[in-house]
Amino acid sequence: MNTTQLFGIHAVQAALDYSPQKINRAWVDSQRQDARLKQLVDELLALGISPEKTERKKLERMADGKNHQGIIVAVELPAMLGEDRLKDDVLALTETAFYLVLDQVQDPHNLGACLRTADAVGAHGIIVTKDNAVGITPTVCKVASGAAETVPVYQITNLARTLRWLKEQGIWIMGTAGDAEQTLYDLKLDMPLAIVMGTEGTGMRHLTRQHCDFLVKIPMAGQVESLNVSVAAGVMMYEVFRQQHA
Repeated sequence: MNTTQLFGIHAVQAALDYSPQKINRAWVDSQRQDARLKQLVDELLALGISPEKTERKKLERMADGKNHQGIIVAVELPAMLGEDRLKDDVLALTETAFYLVLDQVQDPHNLGACLRTADAVGAHGIIVTKDNAVGITPTVCKVASGAAETVPVYQITNLARTLRWLKEQGIWIMGTAGDAEQTLYDLKLDMPLAIVMGTEGTGMRHLTRQHCDFLVKIPMAGQVESLNVSVAAGVMMYEVFRQQHA
């Protein structure tokens, strides 16, 4: 069984809320008695999981020095969803569609950070390529801080075909490119939308770019030529969120 460890009150609560059946073990700080931690312990006990009371130093080692807030759980890795599930979920939407597409993004820290932002803005999912790209891994789950449990990740084999299908469903495809003529802030973005981000360094592939309805760039005032993929995706997603909820 492929498992990972989640730590911190928010991440553990997300696992309890969205995939309690995947939790198989838990550890808690033997010295902490606060109400929020006790609530999580009670929820775990109700699932038949008795958290192991553990010294704080051991928890710190288990969490690689990160802020564990007194609790760690071991969970099965979230499942990657396929193209058929994506189609079912898109067709079942009753809200304005909002997806992030990552074209061969390989850094697990970028995917984890994108998941966290996608959860924050209420995106309906992240679409990733099967080849030359990262999927759900323990590192992704740790960086996502619980968002891997709440945001669907769809792994598809043919991105061009998937983008064509999304367009047939009335979803606009917005690509990101440094040489685009218009900036993110020049457009009205309150329509069904999928934002496409390219891989670290080289950007979108040529065929992916051809399937975009339009391209945008993030205006840059400094000397740095481009932003990290997850930072750029965060800027993009929050502008869409702002416009759709204005």
